[in-house]
Amino acid sequence: MLAQRNPQAAYNRVAFDARISGAKPEELVAMCYEQLVSALGSALIAADRGDNRMKSTGLTRAVSALTALQLGVSGEEGVADALRQFYAAARRAVLDSVLNFDARVLASVRQDFIDISRATAGGTA
Repeated sequence: MLAQRNPQAAYNRVAFDARISGAKPEELVAMCYEQLVSALGSALIAADRGDNRMKSTGLTRAVSALTALQLGVSGEEGVADALRQFYAAARRAVLDSVLNFDARVLASVRQDFIDISRATAGGTA
């Protein structure tokens, strides 16, 4: 499988897998946020450039990050319920942009996750 990827992609995958294997739950959430912000940024840049392949890849990565976030929420009340609703709304926005790309909506979703990342990291994200 690695033979089909370029060396940089293989290195990036190994580095990411290493980060995941030793991560605490809050670090995994931070990584998902990081991946989501990056993926949405890539999709937005790709749309500006007219690169549909890169845009599709970015949107797919964003959906994957949001799915992981949704699956990682535990509990049924309070913050857990609010997080599920927030992640579901973000996921819907990304999926809607697969067929009808809306850069403004995606930029807003991206900024929401940047803001949350900064707030939960004490302003260092």
